[in-house]
Amino acid sequence: MGLTGAHWRKSTRSNQDSTCVEVATNLVGVVGVRDSKDRTGPTLTFGPAAWSTFLTGLR
Repeated sequence: MGLTGAHWRKSTRSNQDSTCVEVATNLVGVVGVRDSKDRTGPTLTFGPAAWSTFLTGLR
């Protein structure tokens, strides 16, 4: 699954020096997640429904 054109964002709750994840939600049918300190490394992908369920579980 390609992530070309992904617009990555990091949580506003993280500071510049902390290890965090970045999320790309602008792609149709997929949500990308990657390590903010290893931007060329592997990414995880989720379907929108799975991502929504994950976020609901966090709340």
